[in-house]
Amino acid sequence: MATISSLSGAQSAAQSGLRQLRLQQAKRDAEQAEQIARALQAQAQSAQQHATEAMERARAITSQSDQAQATAGQARQGLAAVSTVVRMQNQLSGVVTQVTERMAPPKPAPATKSSPTPVVNTEGQVTGAVVNTTA
Repeated sequence: MATISSLSGAQSAAQSGLRQLRLQQAKRDAEQAEQIARALQAQAQSAQQHATEAMERARAITSQSDQAQATAGQARQGLAAVSTVVRMQNQLSGVVTQVTERMAPPKPAPATKSSPTPVVNTEGQVTGAVVNTTA
């Protein structure tokens, strides 16, 4: 029976050693899993930080885009106003030219050597005729 007892003790010691090995392996596995979890956590935080910064940049760019759109709209309105003013100036210039032409005194007819038009007085006599008195 002593051999059974010693065999049983050896088997018990082996099982105890095996349990200790398994326990140590489980501890190593747990530590390794914790390290991996911490590394993944750090990567997630870094990615979150990058995403936050990207969102801030996107908001800033969107704001700049909105400002540029507003500026472009104002420029289009200014261009339309300037075009209207130019068109009105051209029309006004045309009207001024027409008025100036109508208001200008008539151009004298080319000088001709014609005698003055005779005038008839109240007695029916023609006056204004030049009579040569030199003889």
